[in-house]
Amino acid sequence: MTTQQSVSEAPQLALRRALSAFPTGVVALAAIVDGAPAGMAVNSFTSISLDPPLVAVSVARTSTTWPLLADRPALGLSVLGSDQEALCRQLSSRTGDRFADAGWRSGEGGSVLVEGAALWLECGIHAVYDGGDHEIVLLEVRSSEMFPEVAPLVFHQSRFHALGNAG
Repeated sequence: MTTQQSVSEAPQLALRRALSAFPTGVVALAAIVDGAPAGMAVNSFTSISLDPPLVAVSVARTSTTWPLLADRPALGLSVLGSDQEALCRQLSSRTGDRFADAGWRSGEGGSVLVEGAALWLECGIHAVYDGGDHEIVLLEVRSSEMFPEVAPLVFHQSRFHALGNAG
């Protein structure tokens, strides 16, 4: 059975609903800003190239957090673990301390890496491209650390899920 867009549904909402059929990981993108961690949750993360080592995220032009991170010398990407749904929601909040009660550490150049994640990547901005209502941010990976015992958090059909442990 297939689902089609209703005539009365806004095209952007219909596309958002359709794209929710593609499961994604959830990543914390963070750095030290004015002596404290600043960051956000993104689910538009993908690998791009092994040589040079590049990954990408896309951030909404309406984001108030991205302008704080865009000039940082280093950014931390943490693939959130299956038990970090509450932290993901906190990182997505428009108000409050997004890192309250969250374990994290500062890496090289002021990147912020979240404890309990399945993967840490320390990156620098390689390039930024126009992506309509988003900016596509290409990041050069400087270092990585895997935690194979941690199952990743997955976002699918507007809900959080956990995958079985791959390690």
